[in-house]
Amino acid sequence: MEREKIIQNVKRILSEIPKGITLLAACKSRTYEEINAAIEGGVEVIGENYVQEALKVYPLIEKKVEWHFIGHIQRNKINKIIKIFDMIETLDDLKIAEEIDKRCAQRGKVMPVLIEVNSAKELRKAGVFPEEVEEFIFEVSKLKNIKVMGLMTMGPLVKDPEDIRPFFRLTKSLFDSIKSKNIDNVEMKYLSMGMSDSYKIAIEEGANIIRIGTKIFGPRK
Repeated sequence: MEREKIIQNVKRILSEIPKGITLLAACKSRTYEEINAAIEGGVEVIGENYVQEALKVYPLIEKKVEWHFIGHIQRNKINKIIKIFDMIETLDDLKIAEEIDKRCAQRGKVMPVLIEVNSAKELRKAGVFPEEVEEFIFEVSKLKNIKVMGLMTMGPLVKDPEDIRPFFRLTKSLFDSIKSKNIDNVEMKYLSMGMSDSYKIAIEEGANIIRIGTKIFGPRK
């Protein structure tokens, strides 16, 4: 998609969403030129699924934006992840959390993370099951170089976006419940839910980060 169209898409989305909602551009397989156009349009947070793709474009982006890791965390990529990303949105494994904590300690860095919730309890999908989220956060909160900042969910693939609403609602209720517990080293600030076809429903159900790819860049090649 040409530069001008991407800029216009971003501006339109930003004009439609309420204040206080962060638009994350999901940049999986997108080129440097496409990402730069999204930033020109007003995107301030870039989401990448793959470290190697992020490493290709990261040095070329002139404007200061936030980088969020939104893919599956591989142990052998942790050093690279903590070097360039400002937040990890997909933490769902204690051993990985301990490894991130260890590597961050070596760098003198505290890594903000969101806990990925498998809100539909799909066996083949990543994420912590809803009933295990609070206990998982208690364990992660003991790590000094990680700061839990909220929750993220994908929800199941559905034909009608309306069918995803109960899973967003469940994740928001978990978010509120954990926030009310005032757990040390946990600041429940961000709820990342909703993509190109479901972000409006996600916002209605309490999301304050939406992850949009196709509606900004068009279909992936």
